[in-house]
Amino acid sequence: MTIPDNKIYPRTNDSGTIYLKGAITNPNIMVGDYTMYNDFTCDPRQFEKNNVLYHYPVNQDKLIIGKFCSIACGARFLLTSSNHTQRSLATYPFPIFFEEWGLDKANVKSAWDNKGDIVIGNDVWIGYEAVIMSGVHIGDGAIIATRAVVTKDVPPYTIVGGIPAKAIKKRFDDATIEKLIRLQWWNWPFEKIQQSIPHIMNGDVDKL
Repeated sequence: MTIPDNKIYPRTNDSGTIYLKGAITNPNIMVGDYTMYNDFTCDPRQFEKNNVLYHYPVNQDKLIIGKFCSIACGARFLLTSSNHTQRSLATYPFPIFFEEWGLDKANVKSAWDNKGDIVIGNDVWIGYEAVIMSGVHIGDGAIIATRAVVTKDVPPYTIVGGIPAKAIKKRFDDATIEKLIRLQWWNWPFEKIQQSIPHIMNGDVDKL
């Protein structure tokens, strides 16, 4: 069973926490089931406007977020147009002001270095006001610390923090991580996940 695409609020009388999938309208933003976003300063339904930045359609880049992720207030995802090209001798993005300088409109994308999509795995926890840069891939089960700036890929089940973010430690030993990656519990049917919640919460990977 999956949650209805139009279901927004998972908790009664809590308008600050949403199932993010139900608030997404941009086809270049894809969010998996049960991923939640909490915002105590703004309407969380404005995630596309307030949290997904420099996401211009001309670049066709994507933000892809898996299932069962937890995204804290103020986390931001900076897409391609945050990267002024470094091929130029100038940091100024002349191509986007093509009218002013008599440039070819078709070359507007040359103003930026396109580093690719942001891809967030499943069961990822992104902390308060963390920043994820374009092109970054974050593995399943990873944790991004508060106000970290993530400029490089994060392996599965790894905790990172700092500016720029660096690995702090793995959440589990290698054998447990391998089992979790193989099990992919987030893809199980609703009923099986529901039955397994006690084992998941107690860290009993061998009982899954």
